[in-house]
Amino acid sequence: MGGLSKAYILKRLGMFVLTVWLGTTIIFIIPRLTPGDPVEGMIGQMAVTGGNIENSEEMIEAWRQRFGLDKPIHIQYLRYLLNTVTFRNGYSLSAFPAEVDEMIQRSMPWTLGLLLVATAIAFVVGNAIGALLAWRGTPRPIRAILPLSLTFTSIPAFMLGILLVYVFSHILDWLPYAGGHDLAVSPGWDWDFAVSVIKHAILPAMAVVLVRMGFWALGMRGMMITTDGEDYMILAEAKGLRPWRVFWNYGVRNAILPQVTALGVALGSIAGGFVIVELIFAYPGIGYLLYQAILSSDYTVIQGIVFYVIFGVSLAILVLDLTYPLIDPRITYKRS
Repeated sequence: MGGLSKAYILKRLGMFVLTVWLGTTIIFIIPRLTPGDPVEGMIGQMAVTGGNIENSEEMIEAWRQRFGLDKPIHIQYLRYLLNTVTFRNGYSLSAFPAEVDEMIQRSMPWTLGLLLVATAIAFVVGNAIGALLAWRGTPRPIRAILPLSLTFTSIPAFMLGILLVYVFSHILDWLPYAGGHDLAVSPGWDWDFAVSVIKHAILPAMAVVLVRMGFWALGMRGMMITTDGEDYMILAEAKGLRPWRVFWNYGVRNAILPQVTALGVALGSIAGGFVIVELIFAYPGIGYLLYQAILSSDYTVIQGIVFYVIFGVSLAILVLDLTYPLIDPRITYKRS
C-alpha cells in the first residue's frame, strides 16, 4: 500500500490501542481522586431542592449498588473497560435514568456543527494569511494589513467571547448572547429553526475563529519561509510560471503537510469543544455538558465524553499517519 509496510501498520495500530487504553485508564482514576461521593452529592442536591429526605442512608447505599460503586476498585475498573470497548457508557449518575450515550448524542451535533465549521474557516483563512505573510510576491499593502488580523490570537477565547457578547449583544443588539436557538422556535428541519441556529452560533464561532486563526497563520508562515528558497521554487520561477501558480502549487502545497497533521488533531479533539466558550454562551454542546458533569461529579458522563475525545484524537492521528504517503509520495515507511 503505497509507502506503507505491514510492520509499520501493525506498529501504529498497537500504539493506537495503547494510547486509548492509557487515556481511558487515567480518566477512570482522576474523577475518583476528587473528594466526596457522587451519590451523596446527588442526594444532597435533592435535599436542597426538595427538603428533607427520609432514609437517605438506605437510598445512598441502594444507588451505590445500582451503579456498582460499592464494588472494589478493580472490579469497577474492569467493568469500565468492558463498557468502553463495547461503546456503552451506562447511565448518568446525576440525570438517571438518562443514558450517557443518549446525552452525548443530543449534544454532539451542536458542537460538531459549531466547531467543525469554525475550525475549517480558521484553518483555511489562517493558512492563507500565513502563506501570504511569508511569500515574497505578496503586495506591500496586503503584507502591511495582514498582521492586524492576528491581534486577537493573544486574547483568551473566553475573554474574547465576553467582549463579543458586550459589543454585539448588549450595545448593538444584533445577535443573541446565549443558547442554541430561540425558545419560541421549535426544533425541526425548517427555515426558521435554521436561521435561529445560525444566529446563535455566530458569536461563539467568531470567538473560536479569531483566536485560532492566528495559530494557523504563524505555523504556516514558518513552513512557507523554509520552502521559499528551495530549488523547486527557484526552478518554477525561472520557468516563467505565473506567480500565483508558484505560490499555491509549489509553495503552499509543500508547506501545508505539518498543518494537516495539526488539523487532524484539532478535528479529533473537537468533541471536547471549547468548554469555556460553550459555557459563556450557554451553548448546548459537549463542552457545556462536560462542565455540568464535572460540577455534579457525574463519573459516567465525564468518562464517556473524555473517552470519545481520546478515541477521536488517537484515530485522527492514526489515519493521518497511514495517509501521509498518499498526501506526499516522497514519504515512505518501507525499508529500502
